[in-house]
Amino acid sequence: MADYLSVSSLTKYLKLKFERDPYLERVYLTGQVSNFRKRPVHQYFSLKDDKAVIQATMWASQFKKLGFDLEEGMQLNVIGRVQLYEPGGSYSIIIEKAEPDGLGALAVQFEQLRKKLTAAGYFAAEHKQPLPHFVKKIGVVTSPSGAVIRDIITTLSRRFPGVELLLFPTKVQGEGASQEIAANIRSANERSDLDLLIVGRGGGSIEDLWAFNEEIVVEAIFASRLPVISSVGHETDTTLADFAADQRAATPTAAAELATPVTKADLISWLTENRQRAYQAVSRQIGQKRDRLAALAHSVVFRQPERLYDRQMQQLDRLTAAMLAAVQQQYKETLQTERLLRQRLQSAGLSEKISRYQEKLVQLNRLLMSKTTALYEAQTAKFEKAQAALLSLDTKRIIARGYALVQKDKQLVVSVQTVKKGDQLQVELKDGLLEVEVRDVK
Repeated sequence: MADYLSVSSLTKYLKLKFERDPYLERVYLTGQVSNFRKRPVHQYFSLKDDKAVIQATMWASQFKKLGFDLEEGMQLNVIGRVQLYEPGGSYSIIIEKAEPDGLGALAVQFEQLRKKLTAAGYFAAEHKQPLPHFVKKIGVVTSPSGAVIRDIITTLSRRFPGVELLLFPTKVQGEGASQEIAANIRSANERSDLDLLIVGRGGGSIEDLWAFNEEIVVEAIFASRLPVISSVGHETDTTLADFAADQRAATPTAAAELATPVTKADLISWLTENRQRAYQAVSRQIGQKRDRLAALAHSVVFRQPERLYDRQMQQLDRLTAAMLAAVQQQYKETLQTERLLRQRLQSAGLSEKISRYQEKLVQLNRLLMSKTTALYEAQTAKFEKAQAALLSLDTKRIIARGYALVQKDKQLVVSVQTVKKGDQLQVELKDGLLEVEVRDVK
């Protein structure tokens, strides 16, 4: 009679077979991630190809070391062991190590983080700051022993001697490097004497440069109030720090050139050229003003100032004649009115009222003459004052007080700068002209 095994006995036997089979202790497997949903601790999903599927398990301790995010449909290369789960009678692979098929884990992590930070706006062009044209002091976040700081010092000494450098000694690879880079970027931004910041290191593998791909470094560069130039690795290397920086330089030398877009020699040449332009512009203005002054000095207004008030004199004469004519006409009309009133009053027998009106009329005549005389005298005094002020500008009157006018080629001489030894000058005095020759100019 045959012996029948229990289900559990068979499953235990198969489990021992799985555990003792040397080919199942360490399995290298490739497959596509399926049914993945991220769980709080351990991860359970499937790996499949076009013909089969196997359950997969990754413990929390291994998942934390993964370095990239698992995604549905991702092709993985995994290393693990195969085991049988007795209660369910199913087998699965316990994954100890995994990486994307065809790409390294760091490359996948780089791309995933790039997409995340791009969506958050860390690399947007509108956040980029322009680099200053002239800098006095530059901060450099890099290793004090690398070639980066030496190349920057050499380039700045050649392009713009006198620019100060402040080095922030920084660990640029390995554990804790990203935290130190970010901390020194923040420290540089706390200073008030820096104009610009260069962040960088020399070339290396993606593992060597990885500190500059960390999110903490990208955030520090994005938050920097100082414009940041990134110079990480060689020309073909690209890090997330390069995307976040305001400018990316392929080499430390290029970073120093970007930091000093204008050389000291160019600046001196520019200043010299602009100083010459300013001198010429001021000289032209002085010449124009001098010519204008000479033209004014020979104008009719200064030579014959009485022409200014000729018209006013004529107007005053017309007004005076008109005023006197009006006063005379009013006086005649007043006398005529007086005669008429006297006749009417006499005919009415009002002699006393006539006498009073006569006295009042005399008073009014006196008041009218007084006011008219006062107005005339006031206008005459105002005119004489204006006439005296204008006459004081008459060059002939000035010469009459002992002064002289000096002319050269019919142009008024107002400065010794326009006269040289041997020049022929004309000196106008109150009673004639002198022709003189300049013997010396002091």
